[in-house]
Amino acid sequence: MTLDEIVTVYSEATPNPESMKFVSNRMILANDSVDFRSKDKVQDSPFATALFEFPYVKGVFIMNNFVSVTKSVDYEWFDIIPTLKKFVQDYLQDGKDIVTASKKVELTDEEESDVVRKIKQLLDDHVKPAVEMDGGAISFKSFEDGVVNVVMKGSCSGCPSSTMTLKAGIENLLKRMIPEVEAVEAEAG
Repeated sequence: MTLDEIVTVYSEATPNPESMKFVSNRMILANDSVDFRSKDKVQDSPFATALFEFPYVKGVFIMNNFVSVTKSVDYEWFDIIPTLKKFVQDYLQDGKDIVTASKKVELTDEEESDVVRKIKQLLDDHVKPAVEMDGGAISFKSFEDGVVNVVMKGSCSGCPSSTMTLKAGIENLLKRMIPEVEAVEAEAG
């Protein structure tokens, strides 16, 4: 095995004290994300299913080169990080399936209004990278009557600081750049 074949994983804190980001030197899930807030919601992800076998795992979010794990409040990160880190590393090293199906449906450009395209572009260029750094994701859901609806996933779902980020950061940016936007509302993914 050469050095470029070895999978490395490190853990990184997120703003949500109950979520930890496990980052790999390999792409885990490119150009998509999956978010499971409970074991009974998992479908089409052998990786998430395996993570939920740990009694302390309460949520799994997979995107790009990381997986964010939300733990039960009954456990301390200090006690479980080494086990989860090794599990993620071994799972990726073995080349096992992350997801087995994708249900993502994109609208064509003709189906989107100019304002919606601008909103999505701003989210993609300015918001998503920052949210991903914190172990989460944000996706556009809808734009109606001046209100942008987004879905917060991963560490951002249920994070104490996500409301502040949403209102002080995302809403201000969109309102400043797109006059049609009056408010931004979020729901957990």
